[in-house]
Amino acid sequence: MKSKGIFLTIVIPAYNEEYRLPQTLPTVAEVIAAQDYQTEILVVDDGSTDNTVQVVKQIAEQYDSIRVVEAEHRGKGHAVKVGMLSAQGQYAFLADADWAMPVTELPKFLPPQRAQFQIAIGSREGHGAVRYDEPIYRHFMGRIFNGLVQLLAVSGFEDTQCGFKCFHRAVIPDLFNHQTTDGFGFDVELLYIAKKRGYRIDEVPIHWHAQDESKVNPVKDTLRMIRDIIQVRLNDRKGVYERHQNLFDPAGIEPEQGFEPLS
Repeated sequence: MKSKGIFLTIVIPAYNEEYRLPQTLPTVAEVIAAQDYQTEILVVDDGSTDNTVQVVKQIAEQYDSIRVVEAEHRGKGHAVKVGMLSAQGQYAFLADADWAMPVTELPKFLPPQRAQFQIAIGSREGHGAVRYDEPIYRHFMGRIFNGLVQLLAVSGFEDTQCGFKCFHRAVIPDLFNHQTTDGFGFDVELLYIAKKRGYRIDEVPIHWHAQDESKVNPVKDTLRMIRDIIQVRLNDRKGVYERHQNLFDPAGIEPEQGFEPLS
């Protein structure tokens, strides 16, 4: 018997994914349906110019857990923000449309396998992580970018850009109402704010399969993300990330008080 209330929201940002989502979304929905907790799957369309919305709506006719959230085309970061602020679950899990991480890895991000966290980020680096079929040049450029991230913004994490992350609902209003980055650099901004707050962030080693149809341009998007990193530091100097109490969920707690997952 499934527990009452939504335990998990899965947020999937999508832009022109009419061919990929029919391959991944039903599999995810089937695996989720077998769990003993309630789940909603939000596919946030980033103003696609193809038939992504129509395709997802057709799939949703077969699965009650799936719904589409239509956003204007502003970038992946904006789509993620819209989805997270629409999430109703105790935990909200961010996932790429290609599901390069098998959905069977999802329990690693959730209680009981993982507890006492506020943010859990997937990592393709470190002990226990495995990369499959990744071109050497992509791995090399990823390590260069990670070095810049650690130098300029957020230190202590081996992989800030993995597309799979989990957030406890208590920190979602605070983080995502302060997010300003619409593009691929949003991950760094969110982690920067989270470290500034003192939230507990766990890295979760995962198995990850490189996808041939990745929409990330290794050169152009890396340059854009570097620009975003610099903007994050400028934002902080301007006080953009100062906490506004009216944006913080009353169910949340201060980091120094300890943390218990909501029941």
